[in-house]
Amino acid sequence: METDSLTKEVLEAQLRENYGKIVYSHKTQEKCADILTRRNNCIKNIQIILAALITTGLLVRVFKGEEWALIISTILSAIQFGFTSFLKEYNLGETIQKHSTAALELFDIREKYLSLLTDLKAGLLTPESIIEKRNELLDDLSKTYKGSPRTFSKAYTQAQQALQINEELTFSDSEIDKFLPLKLRKDN
Repeated sequence: METDSLTKEVLEAQLRENYGKIVYSHKTQEKCADILTRRNNCIKNIQIILAALITTGLLVRVFKGEEWALIISTILSAIQFGFTSFLKEYNLGETIQKHSTAALELFDIREKYLSLLTDLKAGLLTPESIIEKRNELLDDLSKTYKGSPRTFSKAYTQAQQALQINEELTFSDSEIDKFLPLKLRKDN
């Protein structure tokens, strides 16, 4: 009996460690997608502005005959061409989607770890069933990591702030009660 208890303690420690890592991985993938989305939007805005400036310069040249407008439009057009050529190599939309997909898959695995920890604490599982479920989750996690794009330090820093300072995954009892029907609230 003591061995069974010790085994569960050791398993719980490992599950908790894995859960914490997955929480960070999930949030980091979300932050990567957010950062790249902002970057992509900025690039699209720059492209629109360049196109507008080029068009305006050409219209000034055609209707007013200003030579400087043609020169500036030509320079801006060359910049636009270089910018577009550079971006051709990087499909930010696809990368954003991969980070978002990885975050969703990690969210699912994270919730399964949480449920496993809950079942373990409630005494509903034998060490053998805990090991079996843990190994299944590790296989799922391995597959998710293999298909996930690499994250970057800025996203990790933002994830760390979101989790530790902003407490994005932390709720008070009163916050949770607001989401629940009256009969399921803690104060009832």
